[in-house]
Amino acid sequence: MRIGLTGGIGSGKSTVAGFLREAGAAIVDTDAISRALTLPGGAAMPAIREQFGADFVTPDGALDRDRMRALAFSDAGAKRRLEAILHPLITAQALAEADAADAARAPLVVLDVPLLVESGRWRARLARVLVVDCAAGTQVERVLRRPGWTRERIAGVLAAQATREARRAAADAVIFNDGLPLAALRNEALSLAARWGCETMAMP
Repeated sequence: MRIGLTGGIGSGKSTVAGFLREAGAAIVDTDAISRALTLPGGAAMPAIREQFGADFVTPDGALDRDRMRALAFSDAGAKRRLEAILHPLITAQALAEADAADAARAPLVVLDVPLLVESGRWRARLARVLVVDCAAGTQVERVLRRPGWTRERIAGVLAAQATREARRAAADAVIFNDGLPLAALRNEALSLAARWGCETMAMP
């Protein structure tokens, strides 16, 4: 069974992914795939250099993430051009990793996709969608603890992401991670993994 895991910035999605991995799920991390594609020698870099120029490439050949982030937030056309390069490559690699996990008979394959709802490309490929949710104020408080983040930068990310209502509407299950002790969050994640894993075992 393939599960889509998503949630807004600061929701605790990565923590839940870790608990699902603990339960035996194979995790396909699309953020990690995206980073690998834009490292020196990454498969996306030739197209990014051609489309955006050498100013967006670091001396060692990686994507200049800060410069690209600033451009994407200020120029919707540039954001679409970047996505047109990255999204097909991310999707192909994520599906290849999911296929490998299936071949290894993982009880669950969890595709961790931050922009699952926004992209509109993933739902048909998934048996279930799990959303990790929390109040917007909680998101801001959590992300402000990360080095280099400002309220302005967080506001830009929140504006680019789907609303909480849209994510919840797309969900088969929601973990509300606001004021939830870590042990309780773990129990909710493990409970879902056990339930969905049992469903997988029951499938012909």
